[in-house]
Amino acid sequence: MTRPPGTSKGIDAILLVVVLLAGCGAPQTTPPSTVVVTPSPSPTVILRTHEETAAAFLSAYEAADYATMYGLLSPTSQQAIDADGFARRYENALRAATVVTVAAQPLSALREDELVRVAFHLTLETALVGPLAADVTVSLGLHSGEWLVEWDEGLIWPQLAGGRYFHMDYVIPARANIYDRAGMGLAVEGEIITVGVVPGQIEDEEALLDALESVLSLSREEIRDRYASAPADWRVPIADIPAAASIEHNELLASLPSVYRETKEARTYPHDGVAPHVVGRVAPVPASQLEAYNARGYRGDEWVGISGLELWGEEILGGRHGGVLSIVTADGTWVTTVAERAAEPSRSLVTTFERDFQEQVEGILGGRKGAIVVLDVHTGAVLALASGPGYDQNLFIGPTAGIDSAQVLSDPRNPLFNRATQGTYPLGSVFKIVTIAAAMEGAAMEPEETTFFCSGYWEGLGSAFGKTCWRADGHGTITLQDGLTASCDVVFYTVGLALHVVDIEVLPTYGRGFGFGEQTGIVGVRESAGLMPDSAWKLEVFDEPWWAGDTVNISIGQGYMLVTPLQVVRMMAAVANGGTLYRPYVIQRIGSATDGQVTQPLEIGQLPVTPEHLAAIQEALLGVTTSPLGTARFQFVGLGIAVAGKTGTAEAPGPDPLPHSWFASYAPADDPEIAIVVVVEHAGEGSTVAAPLTRQVIEAYYGIDLSPLPPGAEEPEAEETTTETPAAEETEEAQTPSPEP
Repeated sequence: MTRPPGTSKGIDAILLVVVLLAGCGAPQTTPPSTVVVTPSPSPTVILRTHEETAAAFLSAYEAADYATMYGLLSPTSQQAIDADGFARRYENALRAATVVTVAAQPLSALREDELVRVAFHLTLETALVGPLAADVTVSLGLHSGEWLVEWDEGLIWPQLAGGRYFHMDYVIPARANIYDRAGMGLAVEGEIITVGVVPGQIEDEEALLDALESVLSLSREEIRDRYASAPADWRVPIADIPAAASIEHNELLASLPSVYRETKEARTYPHDGVAPHVVGRVAPVPASQLEAYNARGYRGDEWVGISGLELWGEEILGGRHGGVLSIVTADGTWVTTVAERAAEPSRSLVTTFERDFQEQVEGILGGRKGAIVVLDVHTGAVLALASGPGYDQNLFIGPTAGIDSAQVLSDPRNPLFNRATQGTYPLGSVFKIVTIAAAMEGAAMEPEETTFFCSGYWEGLGSAFGKTCWRADGHGTITLQDGLTASCDVVFYTVGLALHVVDIEVLPTYGRGFGFGEQTGIVGVRESAGLMPDSAWKLEVFDEPWWAGDTVNISIGQGYMLVTPLQVVRMMAAVANGGTLYRPYVIQRIGSATDGQVTQPLEIGQLPVTPEHLAAIQEALLGVTTSPLGTARFQFVGLGIAVAGKTGTAEAPGPDPLPHSWFASYAPADDPEIAIVVVVEHAGEGSTVAAPLTRQVIEAYYGIDLSPLPPGAEEPEAEETTTETPAAEETEEAQTPSPEP
C-alpha cells in the first residue's frame, strides 16, 4: 500500500515508543477488558390477545353489558366519551330501532404491527322492521401490553358513524272495536268530552251545581270539591261524558259562563260500560310491562288492554305496528332509510252477548255482590254475564280518570273482581244434582224405588254428630227423586254416607265428571278452577285422612268444595241438553262477517249418567218449580214458561251470618234454550233471593215485563264492608294468549 508522503517515519516512531514503554518498569497486571453490548428490546408481556378482546367486546354487545364494553376501550376512546354517555348511546340507538336481540359473529382478523382489524357480522333483530344485517370492522390497538378497542359510533351500526342516529316513524293502526252479536258497540274508538270549570268565572254557583249535577254522575258536593281549592284562573276538569251527552245538554252547558268543554279521541265504552268484566278496559302501557311491549314493537305511549277481551285480544284489536327506520343527523335531517314494514290492520271482536239483554241482566243483579250467567244450552255461548257490583270502564279514561277511578279502586266490594268466573263459593244444595247422579250410577239406587225417612234429624255419623234437615218437622217417607225436588238434607246425608262406604272417591269423581275442580276452558276471560276435594287433597293439605263426615258434607254442597258460577251454569246446560258439557265461549267471531274466524261449539265431555237417570234428574228439577214439594214453586207461579231448577243455600265463613243464595236452572224445561245461574253473596235462602232474580232474567230474555221482586229479594242498601272473595289483580301479563275461538 502506498502511504501518503511524510507520514511513515512519524507513525513508526510512535509505535516504537509504545513498544518500549510497554516493556519497561515493574510488571503490570492486565486490567479486565470491558465489553459494551447493545441490549436487544425486552419482549412485551401481552395481557390480553386481540382475539380475546374482540370476543369479549362482541359478547358484551350481545348481552347489553356496556360497562364491560367500555372497559375494553382504548384510553383515547375513553377520553372521547364517558361510561354513562357510552351506555346511553347504545341504549338509545337500540331502543330507537326497536332492537330485541344483537348477534355479532367474528369473521376474520388482519394485523398490521400494533393494529389489528377484526371483521364481524352484525345482526340486529328488531321488533318492528325485522332483522338488520351488516359486516362491520372493529380496530384494536396495543396499549401497555393489552389490545383495546379503538371505538367509534359505527360499531353500534355502520351508518351511525359520524354522530348520526336511528329514527323510527311508527305506523299504528286504529284500535278495532268490540261488538255484541248484533253489531252494537261494547268498546269503540270515539270522542269523550271533558267538562270543566274555571272557578274565577262562576257567577251563580247554585245554578252551576244544579246544572252539572243533572248532567254528570256526581253529587253537588263532589263537583264543588273538585274545583274549590283551585286557583281562580285554572281550568279544572270535573268529569268526562260521551259526545252524545254533550250534544244532548249543549244548550244548558253553553249557558254557564264558567263551564268549558274539551274534546278528546279516546277508547269509549257505550252505555256506561256493558259487560265490563268480560270486555275489560285499556290503560297506558304499565311501567312494569314497558320493556315487554317495546319488544313487541310498541312505542310505549299507547293505550293497551289490561283486562278482559281488551287484554286477551291486544294483538287482534291493536293490529301490528308498522314503521320506517331511518338514519338522521343530529339536527334531524333525513339521511337514508334503513328498513320499513307496513302495519297490519286491526280486527274487531264480536261477542256472544246481546247488549240490551246484558244490560237488563246487569240491572237485575244491581249492586248486589254476586253473579248471573246465562248460557246457550246447545252451544255453550255465554248470552249474558254479570258480576256485581259492576263498574264503568269510562271512569278510567280521560283527564278526570285519576279522580273517578279512585272511587272504583277504593270500593271495598271489589267491583273489578269477576265473581262470575273467578269467584269461588260453596255450592250448597245445588250440588245435590251431582250427589243423586252418583247415588244412581255408583250405589245402585233408583229414583223412585229407593226411599228414605226424614224426621228432620239425622244421626248416621253417631249421636255426637247429629245433623238437621232444613225442614225441622221432616219430610217423612220420601223417594230419592222427590228428595232432590224437596232438597231433603236427610236423604242426601244418607246417600253421602252410603257412597262413602262404597268408595270414598265416588263422590269426588262424579263432581269432576260434572265439571267441578277444573277450569271450563273459556277463552279471553280469567277464571278459577275451584276445588273438588278428595282424600289425596286432604292428606296433602291437612295431613289427615278422609272421613265419612267429609263425604256427607260434600253430598249437600258444603265442606271444602268450592265452585265458580260459570262451572255451575255449564253443568245446568249439560243437564238440560241431554248430558253434553260444552266449553263456554264469549267470542263469536274475530274479524269481519265475510272472512272472520268464527267460533264453533266445542264438546269437552259427557255427564257420567245414563239417559234414564238424567231424565229422572230433569223431572225432579222441574218439580222444584211446579211440585208441592218444590222449594221454589211459589216464585214461578204465572210465569207461563216451564222452569227446571235447583235452590241452594250455602253456609259460608266470614262475619256475615247469612248464607249465599243460589238458584241454578234452565228454560223452557220441555225444550231447553238457556241455562241460568244466580248467586248472591250472604243474601239468605236460594228460594227467597236467587230464585226471583232468575225469574226476572227469564222474563227479560223472552221480552216479558219484569215481575216485582217479593219481600226479602229487594236490593239492600250498599254497605261499606269488605268481602272474603279476594280481589283480582287488574294488571296482567303483557304477553297475551293466542286466540282460541
